[in-house]
Amino acid sequence: MKESLSHTLWECKYHVVWVPKNRRKVIFGKLRKEIGIILRKLCEYKGVKLLEGTACIDHIHVFFTVPPKYSISTIVGYLKGKSAMILFEKYTNFKRNFKGQSFWARGYYVNTVGLDEAKVRQYIKNQEVNEALGEKHGQESDPFRDASNIC
Repeated sequence: MKESLSHTLWECKYHVVWVPKNRRKVIFGKLRKEIGIILRKLCEYKGVKLLEGTACIDHIHVFFTVPPKYSISTIVGYLKGKSAMILFEKYTNFKRNFKGQSFWARGYYVNTVGLDEAKVRQYIKNQEVNEALGEKHGQESDPFRDASNIC
């Protein structure tokens, strides 16, 4: 579905993935739900529509539309920066565990999404299944992990 601004018709969709600093496995349980709520609110503030999202134990997948007045780097920087500030404020024990008070790692992966939107949505939804299969193949499981998606 195409969106519009005053003189612009647009459809800018992105698949973005980012990880916690040092790829720490910290996104589970209550924190996982909290990150979902935080990201949805931050997207809403900027007029970004969060179409799909999954918080995995050591990374975040989001699929969203970004108005052309914002660059993707601006939006990802905003989401990572503000969510880290909110998390540090709410969970003060993170300050001891993350050197330099940065919750997220510096980089991120981004891909523009065109005609393969259904494939990207299915890939994000299947992250839970893929992680469960990985646990069966020798990777350690986390008993505190909550199975709900952020969207």
